[in-house]
Amino acid sequence: MLMRTDPFREMDRIVQQLSGTSGTWSKPSVMPMDAYRQGDAYVIAFDLPGVSTEAIDIDVERNMLTVKAERRPAEKSDGVQMELSERPLGVFSRQIMLADTLDTEHIEADYDAGVLTLRIPIAERAKPRKISIGGESGHKQISG
Repeated sequence: MLMRTDPFREMDRIVQQLSGTSGTWSKPSVMPMDAYRQGDAYVIAFDLPGVSTEAIDIDVERNMLTVKAERRPAEKSDGVQMELSERPLGVFSRQIMLADTLDTEHIEADYDAGVLTLRIPIAERAKPRKISIGGESGHKQISG
């Protein structure tokens, strides 16, 4: 059971949300993420706890990656009265401009333990390759 001991706590929470000083949990329009390179791919991990896979939409148009997710309120049973609600609900979205050097045709997505992980391979045309030089002395391979 939750006990309220501070009658001004709810007012403080509302003021913090309106002023934007309460941290990222009060801003449901943004989802935290990490992005890093791992071998021949870039990995992006989004925190989406409490979101079902059916409520996640991933779209790539040209080089713009858009991730949208919706966290809906839990189904309430008869006789349940909400005492405190701090978890953000609603639609979360994030757009990321991807470089031309990434292969957007082969993006892999995985969702586990509330984390959506996207793996975006580097395009073959962007990887280092050997280039032949022609001429009188024949062909020679150099790194390009």
